[in-house]
Amino acid sequence: MAARLFVLFAAIAAAMPSASMRERELKKRATTLIPDTCFSSQSTFESYFSYNYPWGDTHNGAALMKASQATIIHDAYLQLQSNYTGPQSGDSSLQYDSGTVYAKQHFTVEAGGGLDFQANFVAPVAEGCWPAFWLTAVEGWPPEIDLAEWKGTGKISFNTFNTSSEVAALDVTYPTPTTAWHTILVELRAGDDGSTVQAKFYMNGNLVTTQYGAKMVGAAFYLIIDYQMLGSSGSSGPTTTTYFDVQYLSVVSYNP
Repeated sequence: MAARLFVLFAAIAAAMPSASMRERELKKRATTLIPDTCFSSQSTFESYFSYNYPWGDTHNGAALMKASQATIIHDAYLQLQSNYTGPQSGDSSLQYDSGTVYAKQHFTVEAGGGLDFQANFVAPVAEGCWPAFWLTAVEGWPPEIDLAEWKGTGKISFNTFNTSSEVAALDVTYPTPTTAWHTILVELRAGDDGSTVQAKFYMNGNLVTTQYGAKMVGAAFYLIIDYQMLGSSGSSGPTTTTYFDVQYLSVVSYNP
């Protein structure tokens, strides 16, 4: 038994430096696609992001998205503001004016490469509030990776959609105070099979979960910072103004 355990631990120890060395070699190719200064002014922000969704101003919730609801505050962070309006005259299913933005460039994990997405958030977790930081396919759906999602339960969700029914999902309690900045980092890496993407989700520097997306290598993604309301976060929500704040967002590529 002791001999077998020694062989097992020796094999693990031998494998670990290899994985570490591979990551170090990968990071030598680091190229910044979006710098963490992207919210340093309104004009800088607008050079990297567009308003609303890539497909329009509504999506799966009760908020109508408007450019006026997305603002750079103190040349330091992005603030998405949601205002309760009651049922709107043009569409009674819409009850809020809110803000959503998306990156102008598309993001792809190439074979042998990877991407890092990182940002700090002050995210509302009250019922009816549905902020999210997510990737969705440019062509078709899925794939989708919810880098961070809050659905009005006091928890944060990390999800990877392979199909509409094959989903890796994890909900964990969101750290308090929720009014403080919390850091999310998601490392996407191409698998050795040339098809699967490994996603490692970190919160405040701690690895929370690892998920896998099938057939995601080579797929182009939109990056969306979304402050939706109701929908998956509940049927009732706040009637006062609420905010979703984002700071120090960066995207780094390690693709060949």
